[in-house]
Parts: sequence; structure tokens; C-alpha cells
Amino acid sequence: MKDKIIVVGGYGKVGQIICKDLGELFPGKIFAAGRSYDKAKEFCLRTNGKVLPLQMDVHGNKGHEELFQEASLVVMCLDQQNPGFVERCLKEKIHYVDISASHEFLLKVKSLSSSISSIESTAVLSVGLAPGVTNVLVKHSLQYLDQIHSANIYLMLGLGEAHGRAAIEWMIDNMNTVFFVNDKGVKKQVRSFEDERKVIFPNRIGQRSAYRFNFTDQHVLPETLGIPSVSTRICFDSAIITNLIALLKKIGVLSLLHQPFFRRLVIHLFEKIKLGSEIYVAKVISEGIINEQVIHYECSVYGEKESYITGKVAAFVAKRIYEKPYPAGIFHMEELFEWEDLFDELQSFTHFEGKKDLSQ
Repeated sequence: MKDKIIVVGGYGKVGQIICKDLGELFPGKIFAAGRSYDKAKEFCLRTNGKVLPLQMDVHGNKGHEELFQEASLVVMCLDQQNPGFVERCLKEKIHYVDISASHEFLLKVKSLSSSISSIESTAVLSVGLAPGVTNVLVKHSLQYLDQIHSANIYLMLGLGEAHGRAAIEWMIDNMNTVFFVNDKGVKKQVRSFEDERKVIFPNRIGQRSAYRFNFTDQHVLPETLGIPSVSTRICFDSAIITNLIALLKKIGVLSLLHQPFFRRLVIHLFEKIKLGSEIYVAKVISEGIINEQVIHYECSVYGEKESYITGKVAAFVAKRIYEKPYPAGIFHMEELFEWEDLFDELQSFTHFEGKKDLSQ
């Protein structure tokens, strides 16, 4: 019977949150999967049998026949380069949820829509805080505007949180990148940790400097929501560290991240040194028109532990996809879900603020 939920990377930092949430709802049907059976078993023992261990390597050559025969849904918490595993899931009519932040990989997954003759299951991409919550917040802002011109996304991450190694590696690898964004409907080349903007964050944080970063949401939203200009910028809770990284980028030190030794050193420092809090903030400022007046709508979500909200958002999406039918195909999160429904799930541990202002 196809009623199992496989969480790949289920004993990792985010995967454990997803497994625990789903295990409470569907005990005995959730599998924490990964290459190490011992690690999966050690985690599952702490769930009193609600989550079960499964050894599986999605990067290997094994067929995973048992998985494809019994799984209804796969939640992917590991980075992938090749969409072959996703393609196999969709061909076997298995629903799929992915928390990947890699735009290059998500493009490969979206391209499966044209290579698979008939998709009969639902795949949801851009699931997490950014992308994910940020995408849905931008969609939420549309209801306050007759016409939208731009959406600017700002993300603050706490340096005191113990992030998983894969998340740290992705962050480091994107500190010195060149990428393209939509600016008034035209592709514009930009660079990470450049083009500073001042932004006022909620919760008495105040004004901070934020810099461009290669988050997926800014690439996806012009396509899914038809917004001419979208940008995403980042800062850390430590203004000193944020500005130091920007300075190192300006003088060319971050170009050394292409050197394996220097890259390993920086990753090690981010893993070991805790310099701040565990806060996260996602803020969206959308500009558009209502009754021929230019309007700014601002909204923010903030709380603690970015990995926790990522896991909770993924569990929310997985539960919805598992329990009731959604359109077949490959979608980004904002194409299927509304902010109001998501916030009902998140409001016990996160805060939301929104306001509308006339443009100055």
C-alpha cells in the first residue's frame, strides 16, 4: 500500500523536525532515510516508534524498489545535483517536497515538466524560510496592491544558531558569486555582498545594512507572480560581521573562497564560532499602485532558529500534500499555498507584522 512518507536526510537537523512533526500525525508511516542506518536508528529510538529508520542513498545506483512501491510522499532534505531521483518519484506517481535552496537544481527539476509525458503526482519546490516563507509573503502583499512594480526581500540570520554543514557550505559558496536578477523586466547582472541597502527590521532591531545574495526566491517570483523587479538581500544579526564580509568582498579577499584550503577554513569557522543569537527575520517591501497612488506594503516574519521554521514549513506542506489532492505537476510553494493558512501553522512560535504606506 502506498501510504509511507520518506524523509530523505531525516536524521539531520531539519529532517528531524519534519520527522517528529509528521510522526505525531502519522505514527509508523514516517521513515527517516539516509546513508547511515545507525544514525537513522539512533534518532528513531527517541520517537518511540513513531518514526522508523531506513537506509538509502539517493546518490547511489540502487533502485530503491521498495521505496517506490510503498511511498506516497518523499520529503527531500539533502542537496542534489542531478534530478534523476525526482524524475523517478514523479514517474512512480509519488508526491515530492524539496527544501533545496539551489536555483540551478530547482531549474533542472522544473524542466522535468516537459520531459515527463504525464505527471500524476504533486511536487512542491521552494519550501522553507528563504525560499518558501519569503515567496508566500510576497504573494500575500499582492492583495494590498492593484498593480505591483517591485518586491524587495530582506533576510536576517542569527550567527548563534548551529546550522548543518550543508547549509553552511551553501552560504559560503554563494558569498562571492555573480548572478542575474529581474530589474524592471530586464535581466541585470549583480554580485553577492554588494549593492548595500539600508532596511529597518522589526522587533526593535532597527536599521541594518543588507547586501545582495543569490537566494532562489528572487529568480522564481518574476515567473510565478509576474513581478517585474525582485531582489533578495541578506545580513546577519551581528552588524560588525555583516559589514566585515562586505569589506572583505570589496577588497577581493572572498575570491580566495575558490581555494579549497581557504574554503574549508571559513566553513570550519562558521561551524565552530557562535557570534550572535538564533534570530531570523524575513521582511518584504512591495511597491505598487492602488487607485493611481504609489503604495508600499511591508510585512515581516521573525522568530528564533531558522532551521526550526524550515522544518515546520516543510512539515506543513508535506501534511497538506499527503492528506488531500492538489493539482498534478511541479510547483513552487507560492503557487499552491496562501500566507493565512501557513501562518495558522506557524503562529505559535513566530511573529508577523504588516503595514501599508503611501510612497514618500
